[in-house]
Amino acid sequence: MTDPMTPRHTERNTGGIPERCSEQRSERQDQPGPILLEALQQRERFLLTAHARPDGDAVGSLLALWMVLQTMGKHAEMLLFDRVPMIYRTLPCAEQIRHAASIPAQHSADTVILLECDGLERSRVKGLHEKFLINIDHHTSGRRFADVNWIDTEASAVAEMVYRLAVAANVAITPAMATCLYTALLSDTGSFCYEGTSARTFALARDLVELGAAPARIAQDVYFSNPASKMRLLGAALSTLQREGRIAWLWVTHSDMIRTGAVEEDCEGIVNYAIGISGVEAAVFLRELPDHRVRLSLRSKGKVHVAEVAEQFGGGGHENASGCTLSGPLYSAMDKILEELRRHLHSREVSDVAQVTSTVKQEVRYSLEKTS
Repeated sequence: MTDPMTPRHTERNTGGIPERCSEQRSERQDQPGPILLEALQQRERFLLTAHARPDGDAVGSLLALWMVLQTMGKHAEMLLFDRVPMIYRTLPCAEQIRHAASIPAQHSADTVILLECDGLERSRVKGLHEKFLINIDHHTSGRRFADVNWIDTEASAVAEMVYRLAVAANVAITPAMATCLYTALLSDTGSFCYEGTSARTFALARDLVELGAAPARIAQDVYFSNPASKMRLLGAALSTLQREGRIAWLWVTHSDMIRTGAVEEDCEGIVNYAIGISGVEAAVFLRELPDHRVRLSLRSKGKVHVAEVAEQFGGGGHENASGCTLSGPLYSAMDKILEELRRHLHSREVSDVAQVTSTVKQEVRYSLEKTS
């Protein structure tokens, strides 16, 4: 991991508090560097936020980082544009997360920490641009838009980075922190199924369990606490399931959402039923929004880099799990995304064939040289 953590601006001699200027500096990517630690230690009032439509990693990491800052004696608050999904509302202190479209006028925080955002607009919270910004992200689509940026694309979840940050700040991980971080890690690795899962991921999971996380109870809260509306919506989606070779897709209309009584969070995980088909390498779930735009969830088993696909449409995410939003109507968006998935899959297959051909040629050349 040689790509550095590079702040947008560095410090000047202002009493040790980072200030905006034009020079660039570098820190190691895989560890929180001194610039980030200094910003946390010397600033006092923080607002924490994450991307809109928060997932388990966003919520769990937000809560854990809030607890870390509280332990450090800082004043910190949490704000999200959308409500916390129901399956994560049992996490410790989840009720402390406020939701609003903008920072309240009377809010006194001078520093904003954004988790899993490639820009301010990803949070959808207004009023952040005037604050000192700290950006912590692990997505390949991550950008250095803030005053201090820590982007580690090798981390399996931003929870892994929050854990390392706590350790670097000499903060003892409590059972409540461990519970939030384990939930984040479990959800963002697809129950340890995604390609980014490594020995380091399992080592972290082990540490968090030893520190107080209860894996069976957490799994039950995340996977066995779904509302009936999600099951009805899943039935509607599965009735549309289509497959073309190594690509599968399914969708729901806005009418389906109304008819089943489903809400935004009920769409989470539906795409996994398509990618779970044997022989399928890429899958997409399309949801029609009330304004007829279409929200897409993309998954891959590794043959297609779906983050690259999503980025072409203004989205982003992980190599094997990403998302974006397209203009409608539904079938137009479906045609666009399927065409792009076919192209990426074909490019990968051509590359694989070229690699095999090159290997065969090398083996033949070696054999001929050996016999001559």
